[in-house]
Amino acid sequence: MLRFMPVGDSMTIGSAGEHTWRYRMWQHLRATYGGPFAVVGPRETLYDKATDTPTSYEYADPDFPHFHLAGWGEGWLHMTPLIGEAVRAHRADVLLVSLGLIDLGFYTNATQTADNMRAFVAAARIARPSVRMVFLPVIPNVRAQTDAPFATEVALFNELQAKAVADLDDPRSPLLLASLPESYDVTHDTYDGTHPNASGEHKITGAFAGAMHQAWGVGGEYESTPSFAPVMAPSADPRDTAHSRTATRKSSHRPSRRPR
Repeated sequence: MLRFMPVGDSMTIGSAGEHTWRYRMWQHLRATYGGPFAVVGPRETLYDKATDTPTSYEYADPDFPHFHLAGWGEGWLHMTPLIGEAVRAHRADVLLVSLGLIDLGFYTNATQTADNMRAFVAAARIARPSVRMVFLPVIPNVRAQTDAPFATEVALFNELQAKAVADLDDPRSPLLLASLPESYDVTHDTYDGTHPNASGEHKITGAFAGAMHQAWGVGGEYESTPSFAPVMAPSADPRDTAHSRTATRKSSHRPSRRPR
């Protein structure tokens, strides 16, 4: 059983009415991964813009495991203190991490953000020494087109993150740096200059999937419209789904108003 945990900010949690790249990844693994797997995490909702709370279950297609550790307006600064317990409680084997844009936009500079990224890795490994992690570079959003200092911080953080992945990679707990999604264009791949539309979701999923396939042989090459074949059930161990759902239902996670 391979347990995947998506970790991220508003681009990962998504908002009411969306599929999310998490859904696209689940479809991809169903189609290409030849063994049992589960999607795990302490949260499972979407962000509801109408109420400014992460309380929506209105997925475009709700028939998939919703679990994740992602939050609207949350970055490395917020997830680093949470990752150890999340990995431990949900026995995550692979973390798919897309963080940094919100940090650089509102909370920390590139160096501070990279320090938090390194602390995240350390905390995850304390909880599960064999955990694997795939990191997505920060995708510059529309703000980077007109805010030169912000664009510089994004570029610097991506360099620092790449260095951290190289420095911290360990055969016992491998780290991967995915490529920036191929031909990603905030005009065509987002609905507001930051958050992915369907095209953007596919490209983000493709970046994660390509890294895992090329480096670890996990899954196959990404197809935006996967052809499904009979595969083993996503979760052969009922504890994965039951445990994650129970943990989420008991959670009172309601973040304060965050920058959008």
